[in-house]
Amino acid sequence: MSKTILVVDDSATMVMSLKASLEMAGFKVETAGDGVQALTKLKSGVKPDLIITDINMPNMGGMDFIRNARALPGLRFTPILALTTESQQTKRDEAKKLGATGWLVKPVGGTDLVKVIKQVLPGA
Repeated sequence: MSKTILVVDDSATMVMSLKASLEMAGFKVETAGDGVQALTKLKSGVKPDLIITDINMPNMGGMDFIRNARALPGLRFTPILALTTESQQTKRDEAKKLGATGWLVKPVGGTDLVKVIKQVLPGA
């Protein structure tokens, strides 16, 4: 059974490159362009094993998305990785408080990303 990863980023290029790396590593990938789209997918039954989200996005950014996702039934313990150009410690701490599992600063190579995923996602 391959694991499903939800990738949330407003950059189509970023989404495409992440999707390609993750699919090559054997994951099933769902995508969303911002937090609003991602929540809609989650509420309509998409059950990811892990979520990767950008922080700065239109409509609903990563911080609000993490907070809202954590409030959904069944997503309390789903690993959420923030993947962002932000490297400030305060942002990192805020994301952790809201429920982010990890924080990766872009650009992250496919191999490194898969390594991190394997650390936080049992059985991946």
